[in-house]
Amino acid sequence: MNTSLYIARRYLFSRKSTHAINIISGISMLGVFIGSAALIIILSGFNGFEKVILALYNNFSPELKIEPVKGKTFNPDTLHFNDLRKNASVLSFSEVLEEKALIAYGDRKTIGIIKGVSSEFLKNPDLAKTIVPGAGSFDLHAHNHPSAVIGSIIQSTLSVNIFDQFTTLQVYSPRRNVVNSVNVMDEFIQRSIPPAGIFSIQQDFDNIVVTPLSFTRELLEQPNEVSSLELNFNPGTDISQMQEEIQKKAGAGFTVKNRREQNTALYRILNSEKWAVFSILTFVLIIAIFNIVGSLTMLVMDKRKDIAILSSLGAGKGLIQRIFFFEGMLISWIGCIAGLVIGLIFCVVQLQYGLIKMGSATSVLDAYPVNLKFSDVILVFLTVSFISVISAGISARVSVQGLDEIKQDL
Repeated sequence: MNTSLYIARRYLFSRKSTHAINIISGISMLGVFIGSAALIIILSGFNGFEKVILALYNNFSPELKIEPVKGKTFNPDTLHFNDLRKNASVLSFSEVLEEKALIAYGDRKTIGIIKGVSSEFLKNPDLAKTIVPGAGSFDLHAHNHPSAVIGSIIQSTLSVNIFDQFTTLQVYSPRRNVVNSVNVMDEFIQRSIPPAGIFSIQQDFDNIVVTPLSFTRELLEQPNEVSSLELNFNPGTDISQMQEEIQKKAGAGFTVKNRREQNTALYRILNSEKWAVFSILTFVLIIAIFNIVGSLTMLVMDKRKDIAILSSLGAGKGLIQRIFFFEGMLISWIGCIAGLVIGLIFCVVQLQYGLIKMGSATSVLDAYPVNLKFSDVILVFLTVSFISVISAGISARVSVQGLDEIKQDL
């Protein structure tokens, strides 16, 4: 065994003449233990929330979305898009036409987004997961008539009762090429549609009213063009490869976005929050680990005689420095590994049994979600090791200061 590591291990577990050294070493180890456990638990918690939020978004967002670079709409009746519609890898090829409109229900009004979709939109098997429990279904042709599925923000703003068969949504959109009419209402197209269900995803989506494409075409006086094409693919399809192929064939006039590119703000927020908390807890770890400097400084004072004897036996300054360097690293590693183990056990228990609840009966989740990633374990260990190397290095240099005076005293 390496001599310096062997002596460092003996010093760590041996009794010291000054009992305070053991207490300070224990406090340092406890600080690393708590910091490491907190880091892995917090990171796993953020991973869990990220997984849940992205799953909700992915239930509604297509795997690829084709939009025009310029303008709001385009004609999808082209050779390339028609060939893409017949591609065996495509699960659903949905034409989408959307625009802001005035939505009224009873005596309440609000501005929302009308999203008209073709029938293939309903091939997405995850749409049913977005429906609020007990609030209808994702049905755009209820009772063989066009119907709408509304976002929860629209529902709460207008106090929509989807079980009231006598009250429908009134949707208003400006007419094309009609201005300054004697009757203001002549400047708008008005259509009514009954609500069939309420979905809830996130604020960015919950102000949408999903309707059949034919309804929106009539409302917007847009018989041919669409705002976008939304594509989902059969399992096993290489989405990145499909994105590159479609972009190449569609040309510079169109953008083809995957889910991450469709929701860049969401991904940026999730990542920034996670790393902000990681940075804060890392500063806590720095404070805990640098307590090791005080612990090792007192140990050096306690072992002055041993240092002098080792030096007299031929031990160089490098060996003595390595002894106290490994001493500091052992304190950090033991605390870190113990913290990681306890943190991982806590996450597994939370994952299996959901011990810590969200505290709200109306919450989408019953318990706080966690998602363990091996990369987070490595990240925490490397973070602790990096800080510990700096702290132990400082302490190791202290160990050989005044070595000549110590030898003379003895």
